Amino acid sequence: MANLRLGNRIKVARAEKNLSQEELAVLAGVTRQTISSIETRQYIPSALLAFVLAQKLAKNVDDLFFLEGDEE
Repeated sequence: MANLRLGNRIKVARAEKNLSQEELAVLAGVTRQTISSIETRQYIPSALLAFVLAQKLAKNVDDLFFLEGDEE
């Protein structure tokens, strides 16, 4: 489990909705930098923020976020 990382499809989902990072940030109540950091996997969002992003992007949380890495 030590090598697992949280991957995401935020950038793809944003593109499907024609939203910029700034526009999604406003909808979710966070900064553009937060969205950028999530997309580049530098920041792991809280469960609450993950659900808010999913809601704003009309996706299920598990459509946006997934585990990647060693699966033993």
